[in-house]
Amino acid sequence: MNPYKFTQQLPNWDRRYLWHPFTQMKDWETTSPIIIEYGDGPYLIDTQGRRYLDGTSSLWVNVHGHRHPTIDQAIIHQLKKVAHTTLLGLSNPPAILLARELVRMAPTGLTRVFYSDDGSTAMEVALKMAIQYWRQRLPPKKRKTKFVHLVLSYHGDTIGGMSLGGVENFRAPFRSLLFKTHRIDPPYCYRCPLHLKFPACHFACLDALESVLQKKNHEIAGVVLEPMMQGVAGMIPSPPGYLTRVRKACSKYQVLLIADEVATGFGRTGRMFACQHESVTPDLMAVAKGLTGGYLPLAATLATDEIYQAFLGKYEEWKTFFHGHSYTGNPLGCVAALATIQIFKTERTLATVKRRIVILRRILDSLSHAPFVGDIRQCGLMVGIELVKDPVKKTPFPLTDQMGDRVAMEARKRGLMIRPIGNVLVLMPPLCSKTSHLKAMVSIVEQSLCCLADSLLNEGSLKQ
Repeated sequence: MNPYKFTQQLPNWDRRYLWHPFTQMKDWETTSPIIIEYGDGPYLIDTQGRRYLDGTSSLWVNVHGHRHPTIDQAIIHQLKKVAHTTLLGLSNPPAILLARELVRMAPTGLTRVFYSDDGSTAMEVALKMAIQYWRQRLPPKKRKTKFVHLVLSYHGDTIGGMSLGGVENFRAPFRSLLFKTHRIDPPYCYRCPLHLKFPACHFACLDALESVLQKKNHEIAGVVLEPMMQGVAGMIPSPPGYLTRVRKACSKYQVLLIADEVATGFGRTGRMFACQHESVTPDLMAVAKGLTGGYLPLAATLATDEIYQAFLGKYEEWKTFFHGHSYTGNPLGCVAALATIQIFKTERTLATVKRRIVILRRILDSLSHAPFVGDIRQCGLMVGIELVKDPVKKTPFPLTDQMGDRVAMEARKRGLMIRPIGNVLVLMPPLCSKTSHLKAMVSIVEQSLCCLADSLLNEGSLKQ
């Protein structure tokens, strides 16, 4: 059956058969869904032929734009060989070559690559590796089974990922399944819980980490964070030097540093990996999303040799890492990732991105006086625009007002696809976006904010 013969039926079939992620389906049943059929560089094209700028890189995965010929050809070439073979007891050339490339480009000291399917599973792998490492190292420290993470954090939707999560709506229905953790406040400078300002604060938010590690290091396996920028928390950047201090604290108290680079990896922050901004090497690092350029689900957890060595032993010692996925090291995903890395080299993507980061920062200045804009946060090409009722008092909108969603719907009418996080508008354009694309995205956001402000004023919901 050719589905494109039934374009007019697709919205009805979508509402009848599909269950969308992170979506209230009762609301969805009354909408007319946009159905994307094509991609072209930084654009998405729906079944009606309408074009939209992909303002969030299709949920932060698309790196070099849609339908990049280098990645297209790599996948087609691999399909002429084999689509998938197991990595349990066998190997394949793309998986080997990609592991070699990842180790070469990763922070110095990460020497082993373990494949999985997505960001959640990559983080689950890291947690299990950490626990088993402390049990098997010499001398063993079997009591080290707890983790420290940031409030508002998000590390995936598996049980381990949710246990480390700080978004309560995501966790609440499953609380009985989750393990206990230690939580510390994030470096949320715009809404500092200590009511201090950087740099005069001298990283006071890290006093809590120092305290918990000093008192509880005997039971803590690792500290987990997204380096440089918390994504789902609302695009919260950490101030310069923050990551370095966390690394030093982990080393001081013999605790593993686990970096979740699922969102921040592959050029998003202006470096290949966010840890490299401060020359920090984590003990474990999870990557996914942009790994294949947004083409296929593939993830990896990178580990130091010290961690890897703790898993080596005789068969009967049962030191094996008993974890795996059916599609681990999938050749199609691996060749897509190899092509993605090749593009970074041949097109000198990071050098181009550094210039566009400066340009985007200048363009974003135009939003500083737009309606409802309280804070504009940027790390590389990752941007969060926090909407507030009162910019002076930083009064937040109730989440039930769905202000972020309302702005996103206005932007969609004007040809921009963005997906907010509560009251925070997120811009994360593909790295291939040119200055004209960036200007158009920001201009549409500004138009959408002004339109919504006028609408609320006419409704009487907003005071002049």
